Amino acid sequence: MSRTYRIGQIVPSSNVTMETEIPAMLRAREAILPERFTFHSSRMRMKKVTAEELAAMDADSDRCALELSDAAVDVLGYACLVAIMSMGKGYHRQSEQRLHARTVENGHAAPVVTSAGALVDGLKTLEAKRVAIVAPYMKPLTQLVVSYIEHEGIAVQDWLALEIPDNLTVAAQDPDNLLEHYLRLDLTGVDVLVLSACVQMPSLPSIQRVEDKIGLPVISAAVCTSYQMLKQLGLEARVPGAGALLSGRF
Repeated sequence: MSRTYRIGQIVPSSNVTMETEIPAMLRAREAILPERFTFHSSRMRMKKVTAEELAAMDADSDRCALELSDAAVDVLGYACLVAIMSMGKGYHRQSEQRLHARTVENGHAAPVVTSAGALVDGLKTLEAKRVAIVAPYMKPLTQLVVSYIEHEGIAVQDWLALEIPDNLTVAAQDPDNLLEHYLRLDLTGVDVLVLSACVQMPSLPSIQRVEDKIGLPVISAAVCTSYQMLKQLGLEARVPGAGALLSGRF
């Protein structure tokens, strides 16, 4: 009999996308592989994607980790990329260690994945040296994300900021629009396209379609988070129709 794994997510209160896209990917995996998954969330307050709200929200993540460890989840995902990146370069490592420690102290140790760390690790798994990025954030926050990624040794060739401050408006974006947005980027010499550097901006239906068009690996923060969750669980990282990273080759 196949095992069922509990997937925990620490989610901004206004985020409605990660509880859609992560289950969608793992449900698609269930159609081809034996493992099964259930999904559990705890929320941190955040409505506007500003530095002030992000910092206040991050301080709430310890409580969320404790709540999810009460449910004895098997892996815990911090589902906000820019909240981590806005706290300083390399902060994802500190956050992952701290939140894991909360689960250990609570008697239900679980590995912790942050979407920020997952994006960086996903790019390194794909051996990306130069990337292009689409993000919904205002330009200063997008530049912060670019700087964070470049600090990890990956050059950002070009980036597009859609400048949407309200988090629910970000979630309301049609992923089909990404089929036009990416055309505004210079992909010359690029190894990987990050179609959504934000876990709130829906992108999953467009990942494989854009990858097939451009012939380059296409990822999102959500795709990378799913990849890292599966790796932390010791499971094959294979999801049909979700791009190269989840093709099973890595």
